[in-house]
Amino acid sequence: MTDRTYGTRLPGMTTETLAGKLIVVEGADGSGRTTEVALLKDFLEVEGHAVVDTGLRRSDLVSAEIDRAKQGHTLGATTLALLYAVDFADQLENKIIPALTAGSTVLADRYIYTLMARAIARGASREWARVLYGFALRPDLVVFLDARPEILLHRAISKYGSLDYWESGMDLSLSRDLFESFFLYQDRLSREFEWMAGEYSFHRVDANRTPEQVHADVLERVRPLYGPVPAADPPKSGGKARSPVSAARGRAASGSRARRGARPPE
Repeated sequence: MTDRTYGTRLPGMTTETLAGKLIVVEGADGSGRTTEVALLKDFLEVEGHAVVDTGLRRSDLVSAEIDRAKQGHTLGATTLALLYAVDFADQLENKIIPALTAGSTVLADRYIYTLMARAIARGASREWARVLYGFALRPDLVVFLDARPEILLHRAISKYGSLDYWESGMDLSLSRDLFESFFLYQDRLSREFEWMAGEYSFHRVDANRTPEQVHADVLERVRPLYGPVPAADPPKSGGKARSPVSAARGRAASGSRARRGARPPE
């Protein structure tokens, strides 16, 4: 396999023996990423594929430090970007590459694209962000869940009860009003994701719909990575089964709580 990075490799990193698939699910907070990753994991495991999931702030090295640094609301934009780069590099070296080398599928709930968009929204140049995260692997597929800001707002408040300081861009002093700042910040991120969609070959999916509809569209893009799809068996009669989406939401929520406790959105 040819080199899969966007730029310079991490020291000692090899990409020639990566037999697995790297699938990224991107989108703003509230777009349904975590539910979709849980649904995809279920689907792929039933199909017989080993799956490892990952995301932002899951490095044993610096994730706790990022949380502490963000609590004071005084963290600088460059320092924030560098901390997340370390978090991602640690996961890449110690989790993502080993899993891909073993032939597993890695499902990423957000990737460097969110980190780049956040850095650029806070004043970094696109070239600086591109170089900073250039050691990242090129995914086999990037699915971007595209939801309107008002939908994101509704889901964020429904899930967390309030808006997150950082997800609302309050550190940028766009507005003293939390809700206005949220929309202005999401607009900045949206412009960067629009640019990245062409630059990094995003497959955009309308995330304003139900999780079932979103998942059906995502599967159309995932299945070709694994070859022909066998015919499905007819459903068995019997008692009413729990909805796959409901089950995935429950697992995603419990997994998120286990990883982050009461931590704010990633």
